[in-house]
Amino acid sequence: MKILLVNDYAVPTAGAEIMLFSLREGLLRRGHDVRVFSSDAQLIPGPSFADWTCRGTTSRLQVLNSTFNLSALRELKKVLTEFKADIVHVKMFLWQLSPSILSLLRNVPAIYHIVTFKPICPNGRKLLPDASVCRNKMGRACLSSGCLTPQSWVPMMLQHYLWKRNQDVFDAFITPSSAMKEWLEAEGVGPVEVIPNGCNLRLARPPLSGDPIFAYAGRLSYEKGVGTLIRAFARTRQAAPSAKLWIAGDGPEADSLKSLAGELGVASSVEFMGALPFEEMDRRFERAWAQVVPSLWDEPFGMVAIEGSMRGTAVVASRSGGPAEIVDDGESGILFTPGNETELAEALTRLAGDRELCESFGRRGHEVALERYSLDVEIDRMEGLYKRLLNGAVPT
Repeated sequence: MKILLVNDYAVPTAGAEIMLFSLREGLLRRGHDVRVFSSDAQLIPGPSFADWTCRGTTSRLQVLNSTFNLSALRELKKVLTEFKADIVHVKMFLWQLSPSILSLLRNVPAIYHIVTFKPICPNGRKLLPDASVCRNKMGRACLSSGCLTPQSWVPMMLQHYLWKRNQDVFDAFITPSSAMKEWLEAEGVGPVEVIPNGCNLRLARPPLSGDPIFAYAGRLSYEKGVGTLIRAFARTRQAAPSAKLWIAGDGPEADSLKSLAGELGVASSVEFMGALPFEEMDRRFERAWAQVVPSLWDEPFGMVAIEGSMRGTAVVASRSGGPAEIVDDGESGILFTPGNETELAEALTRLAGDRELCESFGRRGHEVALERYSLDVEIDRMEGLYKRLLNGAVPT
């Protein structure tokens, strides 16, 4: 098959792009002709894996560019004429590429692979400024809640109108978790099929040794709950003085989180590693007793939870969104209430004092990851969907 993957960004330095890169590689190994179209914008700088690009921006003009990107319309039209794709697989498109591309997809089988809340929320998180979950539908509430400024509200509402008006160009909607499916279908997007993200196979890590180490990997932004993790870790340190916390990633809260660790007196036990190449991070995290996913929002999936399980590491995660479906509470890890630093501290303290429990959780997590969340399982299901669409069988 000739498959065109479409995404706002094509630099494998963030979760959605890393997963897109893995999907492309998996499909290429199956013998498909796979190409990538994206904007040239970069959230975290790095080498792009796009075959074609249009103009994008991360400046204050992004709100306008994401509402109508003429460059995306013009360049994607050329690509579709040149490449003659059998399937167009769209992932993220409302941050850069804009609804302008949708008119081009009416004559080709097209899939919308939804991995953020952007189709139903202007900031893509369904999280209010006070870190509580937003239950409002897009509209005036986005302005009154403070999620949008008066200047950005009009273009964002126009973007939402244009996307909703043209959503029928997609022959199928997919998302990686049942939690995300429920959110989308409740707001009129769908029907949605669940296809979990896949992870490359790997052997389980060596047996644990040394002092307890807890690891976090991801963007350093408020919805990720890293502040909750640092405050919980400070409590855990009182019971387990030798415990350490490793934080891999970068983002707008990096400086404030470092300051928080200093204020709580744990700066010497918290290592901020910055953004690491995946292979280096995976190798270093082999020493971690648990991978922590402390998200405040409903993560659409939670790829780091799968990566931890595939490594054979216990996972401690918020009881919400995708991670709550990945972690078997009490078997492969521990779930806690989002934002509850007391519960998280209790979980970390328990694991810091019980190496064998960490080993047991890790073994079970590795078994589950191999069975349910390998990249081959994802590619099998994706190929099945492509074939159904090409045969005229539209998901219901």
